[in-house]
Parts: sequence; structure tokens; C-alpha cells
Amino acid sequence: MGDEAMEERFVNRMSMGKGWIGGWTDLDGGVLAVTEPATGERLAEVGLASAGDVRRAAQLAAEAQPAWAAMPFLKRAAIFRRAAVILEREQQAVADWIVRETGGIRPKAEGEVAAVINHLHEAAAMLTQPRGLILPSDEGTLSYARRVPHGVVGVISPFNFPFLLSSRSLTPALGAGNAVVLKPDPRTPVSGGLLLALLFEAAGLPPNLLQVLPGEAEAGEAVVTDPDITMISFTGSTAVGRRVGELAGRHLKKVALELGGKNSLIVLDDADVDLAVSNGAFASWMHQGQICMSAGRHLVHEKVADAYVERMARKAKSLPVGDPYREAVALGPLITAKQLDRVERIVSESVRAGARLKAGGTARGQCYSPTVLDGVTPSMPAFREEIFGPVVSVTTFASDDEAVRLANDTEYGLSAGILTRSMTRGKAIAERLRVGLVHINDQTVIDDGFMPMGGRGASGNGSRHGGPANWDEFTQWQWVTYRDTPPEYPF
Repeated sequence: MGDEAMEERFVNRMSMGKGWIGGWTDLDGGVLAVTEPATGERLAEVGLASAGDVRRAAQLAAEAQPAWAAMPFLKRAAIFRRAAVILEREQQAVADWIVRETGGIRPKAEGEVAAVINHLHEAAAMLTQPRGLILPSDEGTLSYARRVPHGVVGVISPFNFPFLLSSRSLTPALGAGNAVVLKPDPRTPVSGGLLLALLFEAAGLPPNLLQVLPGEAEAGEAVVTDPDITMISFTGSTAVGRRVGELAGRHLKKVALELGGKNSLIVLDDADVDLAVSNGAFASWMHQGQICMSAGRHLVHEKVADAYVERMARKAKSLPVGDPYREAVALGPLITAKQLDRVERIVSESVRAGARLKAGGTARGQCYSPTVLDGVTPSMPAFREEIFGPVVSVTTFASDDEAVRLANDTEYGLSAGILTRSMTRGKAIAERLRVGLVHINDQTVIDDGFMPMGGRGASGNGSRHGGPANWDEFTQWQWVTYRDTPPEYPF
């Protein structure tokens, strides 16, 4: 298939008002408008899924899955490799969609595409890895444990990194032999799902193994409760994650929850302040702070706090903000006006409570300027709430013990960063933090796709995505014994 044809598939077929159930199809929930956060322009219309659409898609996926799991492993691996080749060729068109649909800058979009290419190669590599163990047994008996697919995995993905975070569950789930029903966020249904459906169709994935159903809460609950969907992988807010966990538990389903965070970047008194500011700015302002791993708290030693805040404020005032598709900017718009209102509320309430606004705090359209708050205390909203906006919130400490206490003063437990010239000191602090990810001499927003990614507490249920964790999440153990003849029992 030539470049021109693939460009048409990825870009020009999005205004059809349809979803993907084994191919383009009308959905019972009506039509969903896809708008560009930077301009409000309508980019496309896609189908909106109902609970009935989910039921139909899950049934078809369950029927298709056994043949997929039984397909020769090299034949399956070849599909992922073809998808990677196609995506490499078409990455510009896909990145355009990510920029316009999410409001992210182009390097962020290109990073998503590069990560998904890696996910595809990793999924292909899964198929040549061992997937079982020989267990101890008596003479005459073969006892082994093997990993088997769940069947149909339901994936519910978020808006902020839609192409990447849909792929993070989708590709290993398929690689492990499952079918997938994917519900992307209704704000990013194209880059969060329909582009992936088109990509896998072009790569030769058999029909009905991937269903993509953009939808609201009705469709999401239907995915979680459907009898043919046996595992749920959810990435999103803690509030919605609690609901997903409750429903999945009631239906006795395995559920992987990757939720929000209130992550701390700890800057010790021996840190290089300029490097600390570089790390801190990226950790809070990358993609407008709309990342679960964003640094929601900058815990800075009181000896270097004034220099840190002054240089951070200077950097904030130098960064251009605007339309990332048409301008060279460092920050784009927030995803919705509702999210902008949330950020403005948290900042204004914290300032009224005594925080000092050192930079930013203004909006133009849905764009919010990079903001620096100093003097933030544990009682303020900027310290307590996940902001999901471009806000550096600085709280000072006087000792390593106080830094640990402040970092652990949250229900969340996702990511942390520690900046110091002393590896021994950094390691001692890291070992006391209640988080799933910790980085000594790096910032909080790190995800390479090859490591077990996930959080604790309100940041997740201990599930992990990536690398060796994919086998744990997307398969289950089956114990098998074999004897030449049955044993004789006493009765």
C-alpha cells in the first residue's frame, strides 16, 4: 500500500460518524464531534457507542479470540512488525492528529508515535519468549504451569497521551493472545483508538480481534460489566478508577488501575540549581501538566529555595504558549474549558490562602500560562489536589526527614524525583518514599515502556504495565499435569 493510500486511511476517513466493530460501522449512541482544543474547530465526527454496541463487539471479539491464540506465533509476530513499519512511514500524519486532538506540542506527539513503534516491536518479541515452567513432580508425572490469555481484555484509555496509553495495554494484550475491546476517551477518539484500528487492519490483524468504541460513561460501564470481557485495563482519574474497581470486583474480573498522582520532586540543598530548574520545569509544564506523573509538588530545601523560585519564574516568563499546530510554542491549550476552570480555581484558592504567585496565573482561550507558586503549605489546594495543569508549586523543607514526611503526605503513590549530588543521600530518601516509581537525579515524568509502570494507594491497585509486567497483567497461570496412566485411589 502506497504512502498516499495510507495517508488517506489515517487522515481523511475520520468524518464518517462511525465506530469500529470489525470495521467501520454505525453505532447506536449517535455521533460524537471531535474538536481541536486550541481553536474549537471541529476536526471530525465519530460514532458514539451504546451499551448494546459494547455487547455486540465483545461477543464478536470472544468468538475471534481462540483462533488468534492458536495462530502460529511467528505469523502473529509478523503482524506487529508490519504495523511498526507502517507506523514509521506514516508517523507525520499520526503526529498531526495527536497535536490537533490533544493540544500537545509536536515533540510530545512524535514521542508518542516513537513509543508505540517500540510497543509493537515488544509485542512481537513477547511471542518468542518462554511462557511456562516445568514444576517438580513425582516419577511418571509431568507437571507444568503455562501462561494463557484471559480471552477478551477491555481497555479504557485517557485523553492526555491517547495513542501511547491505548497502545500500552492494547499491544501486549494482543501479543499475549487476547482480543481487545478499546474505549478511548471521548475527547480523543481518533488518536486514542480509531487510528490504531486502521493501523492494525493495514497490518493484517484478523477481523474482530480489535474493536474500538468511542463512548461516554454508559459505554465504559458496559465494557467493565460485559460477560465476555474478562479483564479490564483502565488508565484515568482516581475518582473514575474507584468506580471501575468496584464494578470489576462485583463481576469478579481482574482489573489493572493506573490512576492519578500528586508527585514530589525533591530538591536537596546540594543540588545544582540550574539543572534542578530544568528538571522541575519539564516535570510540571510538559503537556501543560496534564500527566499523571507530573510534579505536583516541588519540595525544595530552604537553603536553595529562593534561587530555585527566582530562576523558575524567569523560565516561566520566557516560554511561548499557544496553538501547537500552527505556532512554535512550548505549551499548548488545556484539553477543555472545564479543566482550565479547575486549574484557575486551585491557583486562586491557594493564593488567597497565602501562596505567592511568582509567574503566570493567566489564561488566553484554553491556554494557561506556566505558573509558579511559592510559599505553598500542606493546607493549600495546590499541595493537596492533583492540578493537571502547568503549575509549579513550591514548598520548602529544612531536613531530609521533613522532605520525606511532606512527600508521603498524600493518598497518592505514583512517582517521585530526587535531585542531589550525593547518591547515598538520594538512595536513603528514595527507600522511604511510598511510590511505585522513584528517580534519583531525574524528574518525575519518565516512562520508557520497558519497565513495570504503575502506582500505589490512590495512584493504582499495584498493577503494572510494561516489560516483564505485561505477562503478569495480560495472562493467567494454568497448571497442567500429565500421566501415562491414571493413578488408583483408595475409594
